[in-house]
Amino acid sequence: MTTISRMTARIALTGMVIATGFAAQAATGEGEAKEGKMRHERPGFSTLDTDGNDALTREELAAHARVRFDKADTNGDGMLGAEEMGQSGRKRAEKRAKKMIKRHDANGDGMVSFEEMSKGSSEGRGAKRFDRADADGNGSISEEEFAEMAKHAKRGKHKKQKSGE
Repeated sequence: MTTISRMTARIALTGMVIATGFAAQAATGEGEAKEGKMRHERPGFSTLDTDGNDALTREELAAHARVRFDKADTNGDGMLGAEEMGQSGRKRAEKRAKKMIKRHDANGDGMVSFEEMSKGSSEGRGAKRFDRADADGNGSISEEEFAEMAKHAKRGKHKKQKSGE
């Protein structure tokens, strides 16, 4: 196998790994803990501060939690079953999937091809992830580096090992 063939195979494999990660992320509802986003839309302070006194009480937070619970309790029985709990996750996953399509859909057809999805694997985030995993900088990921990458991903830590970020 020539060097170019090996490099092309590595890029394609990296793209598939990244695309699989995107699909799993959308399905599980993970990956939105950035810049004020949690697994649900975080309300603003003023929304939670219902009495407008510039301070949040336990009661105000509990009242907000009750509103969210009641909204999820679609059959009104005061209990959340698996279907009701899953509905919220499905809505969030669909919203994230639509955002991903918008971000990656280069030709505007409302769908994402492998080429569109994997374009970022050789540049941008995909390249940064590969570089982080490639701790020794030799251009490939060893079994040990792969295991270390998986260990950090499992803990939710995506820190660059070389720079100690």
